[in-house]
Amino acid sequence: MQLTLLSGVSGSGKSVALKALEDSGYFCVDNLPPGLIRELVSFVASRGEPRVAVSADARSAETIGILPEVVAEERANGIDVRLVFLDASDASLVRRFSETRRPHPLAGEGHTLEEAIAMERLLLAPIAELGHRLDTSTLTPVQLRGWIRDLIVTDASRMVVCVESFGFKGGVPLDADFVFDARFLPNPHYDPDLRPRTGRDPEVAAFLERETEALVLLEDIHRLLERWLPRFALDRRAALTVAIGCTGGRHRSVYLVERLAERLRERHPLIVRHRDLARD
Repeated sequence: MQLTLLSGVSGSGKSVALKALEDSGYFCVDNLPPGLIRELVSFVASRGEPRVAVSADARSAETIGILPEVVAEERANGIDVRLVFLDASDASLVRRFSETRRPHPLAGEGHTLEEAIAMERLLLAPIAELGHRLDTSTLTPVQLRGWIRDLIVTDASRMVVCVESFGFKGGVPLDADFVFDARFLPNPHYDPDLRPRTGRDPEVAAFLERETEALVLLEDIHRLLERWLPRFALDRRAALTVAIGCTGGRHRSVYLVERLAERLRERHPLIVRHRDLARD
């Protein structure tokens, strides 16, 4: 049996993620107290259900602290347990709650929305370290459903490698496991002919390969990842995120992510994401 646990901060998209799994044939339960997960696993096993997904979060604040113990027990019983923790920036969460006008589950007793978000982060901090962390700050619901299917549904027996470009101007992705900084490479942005292009364009690639040490950096990153990715896979990780950043997230980081994906794709299930190109 495969047991997928979805957790994360309120407003990060857990309902969208759970619906994506339900549409993919998972037996899904929303807002299940962690103490009842054992009984649920026994129930679905008796029905012959091979895949079950559970959402557990701050709505079960009284018992969420035992989730690490439950994960350890189920793995010891031979269950393939995957945990995905959905996160988002404070600004994104405030905007989403303002748009939906729904109350935060911890916003009672006179707490402001910002205070409730901070309290929830503290409550869920131990859970966030258990599995793969997914930053949904810039994802639309359609993109999030696609990421969940890629992370969990497609060949769930193998660790998925997410390779992501970003601009430091927009902050480092919250879900990054490895972060590489490409800002020391000469910037194509200052060439008027290259400025409107991206790292996917051959003109930008030619500039970086001719005028910079981009290929040396690419080789070093690839060698490090191939050395250590198998160790992460042994830790039963559902996914691992490699983030490469430059100033704006349009040229150097995009080029490096595209070339790195070409090298990794033959040996690893892969997701490629260009955060700041997606924003455009």
